[in-house]
Amino acid sequence: MKIAVYPGSFDPVTMGHMDIIRRGAQMFDKLVVSVLINTNKKSLFTMEERVELLKKSVEGAGLTNVEVSSFSGLLADYTEQIGACTIVRGLRAVTDFENEFQLALINRKLNPNADTVFLVTSAENMYLSSSLVREVGSFGGDISEFVPPEVIGQVTARLVNKAE
Repeated sequence: MKIAVYPGSFDPVTMGHMDIIRRGAQMFDKLVVSVLINTNKKSLFTMEERVELLKKSVEGAGLTNVEVSSFSGLLADYTEQIGACTIVRGLRAVTDFENEFQLALINRKLNPNADTVFLVTSAENMYLSSSLVREVGSFGGDISEFVPPEVIGQVTARLVNKAE
């Protein structure tokens, strides 16, 4: 069984993330979408809330070979722990590549049994990021095209409450 992991902060999950999740699910027997704690970012949602939002989105998309989890620590260790052979990462633009390339190299050094696969996001999602969704939503902008329909209510409510 070919298992891949797609790690990220997913704060909140976007249609760009869902594009990568859908495509990753087609490539592997099992895709583990895993929420990580990024101490460099101030999160809108708790880790548990982000896991729940992802579960709703994955279920709504009908992706039966996708599992949602969370982890902290080194991705290379986590990949080994769950038996994944591949790390899936999404690229929006050339600017993402340098950082992602560095991460892929260090993960490969730490866990030589796991390769990184880069999936280029679809053209309609190239500009989309969680931080952009948070910014637009915090000013009352319509984010319905940017996040999965299963979570639009929760995301909008959190952004409105935060702005007040």
